[in-house]
Amino acid sequence: MQFFADHCVPRSIGDTLEAEGHEVVRLSDQLRVDAEDAAVIEEAQIIGAILLSLNGDFADLLRYPPEEYGGIVALQVRNRPEAISSIMDKLIGYLEEYPNQSHYIGKLFLVEAHCIRVRSGT
Repeated sequence: MQFFADHCVPRSIGDTLEAEGHEVVRLSDQLRVDAEDAAVIEEAQIIGAILLSLNGDFADLLRYPPEEYGGIVALQVRNRPEAISSIMDKLIGYLEEYPNQSHYIGKLFLVEAHCIRVRSGT
């Protein structure tokens, strides 16, 4: 699967996904690090990747309706970096269960340490 990692995603998260066989394109390789959110999600669309972010803005269903995008994975760290390991375990397990990138199109995935909530379009 291909992911586009927003600037707020720690390198270790991208490294973890790559170690699991996924492709991770980092924002810093494509855009300015201070690029506007609209440019970030547009770039994910252009390269056909699932947007991966810690930015809560991308979890806003009104601003970024999931049905308009190729998938958004919002990691819900909430200023608790110690939760990243559990969050990644939950995400990796889900990716193994649903390995086809088409499963993610038109959906927002809110990934927490204890669950993954999936939101589809209106």
